[in-house]
Amino acid sequence: QVQLVESGGGLVQAGSSLRLSCAASGRTFSNYAMGWFRQAPGSEREFVAVITWSGGDTYYADSVKGRFTISRDNAKNTVYLQMNSLKPEDTAIYYCAYGRDPYSTIGYSSARSWYDYWGQGTQVTVSS
Repeated sequence: QVQLVESGGGLVQAGSSLRLSCAASGRTFSNYAMGWFRQAPGSEREFVAVITWSGGDTYYADSVKGRFTISRDNAKNTVYLQMNSLKPEDTAIYYCAYGRDPYSTIGYSSARSWYDYWGQGTQVTVSS
């Protein structure tokens, strides 16, 4: 059974940093790309970042580029999202997700349909 469990969210002030973690199980983690999405109240779930199965390639949404960093530790079956210089507009529930196909390149990885398993989410709230 595939499981993704996010952690690390919280309430912080603008300009602060947070590191989210996503622990994966039930699949050979190192074979799959991993992504982060977020969903604010009343909004669609939107792409944040993705990392390939090897960690050799990453891609970010323009809104977080230069502030957020995605990384992974295949020995720990965990993907991370380091978030710096947080803004109130970063407030959302953050979800991690498994890429659908093993050993895939970052093709259309900003699309939700590119992923097949999702975590339950972790809340990030940034106050001004």
